[in-house]
Amino acid sequence: MMNLNKIIGFVLLILGLLIIGWTLFESYNIFNGKTSAPFVFKTQTFEQKTSSNNPTDLKKQLNEALKKQLNEMLSPETFSKILNMISWSIFAGILILGGGQIAGLGIRLIS
Repeated sequence: MMNLNKIIGFVLLILGLLIIGWTLFESYNIFNGKTSAPFVFKTQTFEQKTSSNNPTDLKKQLNEALKKQLNEMLSPETFSKILNMISWSIFAGILILGGGQIAGLGIRLIS
């Protein structure tokens, strides 16, 4: 019975360390740009077509110019990339925490 507990303990320890190692390796690749973060959030682009180009309608022209400038500075793709990175970071934290718990359980079974 004691040998079975040690075998299960070593298996759990190795499994926990593999989960942590894989998560850190994937995070390293994502943050270095070798792979991209999983797509949880995707952007959809909507274009509004104006039916009239009346030069006297300054308010519409101003709104269009403002929208164009904002999209150049802070594009919707940037927001989706940030949200995808945040979601990956949260998921990686959960995996590392879980891997640590599994490895800790393995250590308790070994000793």
